Amino acid sequence: MFNDGILWVGVHDGDPRAFAIMRRHYTFQAYADGRRQNPSNPNRFLFVGPGEKMVLITPDCLALFVWRKFIDKSGQDGVNCAVFRNDGPYLSSELINQAEVLAAARWPGERAYTYVNAKNIQSTNPGYCFLCAGWKKLAITSKSRGLIILEKILPANRF
Repeated sequence: MFNDGILWVGVHDGDPRAFAIMRRHYTFQAYADGRRQNPSNPNRFLFVGPGEKMVLITPDCLALFVWRKFIDKSGQDGVNCAVFRNDGPYLSSELINQAEVLAAARWPGERAYTYVNAKNIQSTNPGYCFLCAGWKKLAITSKSRGLIILEKILPANRF
């Protein structure tokens, strides 16, 4: 547990520190045209995509959490955990719970959901940190994709 409260720091999509963490996430896809290496490209570090977004990093730049509210073509509704990566010393389930507090302040009572690709992670228990944070396994997408869908209802505004 953290003694000083929330550890996450909000940054903008395009923050080079967040982008550096994102590059280590299994969903990262580099562009073949070299646009990310072009210093004159002001958008070279953008990675979240359209919609409402909340990009969070830890002060040591070892963890990244991205919330994104958008029209998901898969039919899922709510606020999507688009990215979570923890390379730091903090318990992943605690980082998830703290990210939920921040998301609930912006989107109170919304459904949160995420996808986990069991084929692309090293864990023998895919999504375990989310399950420890109180998320529930909803379904597995088509056999061709095989993504695990996890969900949780964000707390309603208590004010």
